[in-house]
Amino acid sequence: KDSELHFLISHCIKSTISEVFLSIDKMKLAVFATLVAGTAAFAPASQIKRSTALNAVGKQKLQYVPCISTDDLPAPGSATSGVAGGLAICIAVDPAGKVYALGDKCPPVNQPLSFGNVNDDGTIQDPVLGTKFSLKTGEVVGNWCPAGIGKLIGGLFDPVGVPVYPVKAKGKTVEVQVDVNYKANFEANYWSGLLDAQGKANGKYY
Repeated sequence: KDSELHFLISHCIKSTISEVFLSIDKMKLAVFATLVAGTAAFAPASQIKRSTALNAVGKQKLQYVPCISTDDLPAPGSATSGVAGGLAICIAVDPAGKVYALGDKCPPVNQPLSFGNVNDDGTIQDPVLGTKFSLKTGEVVGNWCPAGIGKLIGGLFDPVGVPVYPVKAKGKTVEVQVDVNYKANFEANYWSGLLDAQGKANGKYY
């Protein structure tokens, strides 16, 4: 009887331990899946390289519009943020004093590029993931997402650059040339896509 009781107790303990470890493994898997899904949610709308027009669909209207005051220009070797035509813009000044305008969202997770360092090699560096982007072309220079958490999530995304824009000073204002129709075109296409998904884009149901 003692041996049977011992066997039953041992079996129960082993079963309980197995269930605990199985629960832990399931929990780890669920947490990992949540992290991956959360990261993927920040993926660029397209892995296609973006242009100055940001792949806007519809009639473009390129125009110089005010972005920031010349009084707000950052010191050489740094950057600041502004808005032009509804677009988030990074105004960067290289160590020699030349001014550049780029999109202010770092792929792949869209943190502000204007928080980054402007280097003397003609690049501006993502402050979180460490990717360098050319001030002239917006293309990735060197390694993609080489720093910190970038080593973990960088492999989930193809390297992609940031848009660049012509920039000039006009009086006391820094102006950036952007597609002033981009925001309206984007929103129109967004709502059209929603309607089409419901069979309503042309006023009819499928």
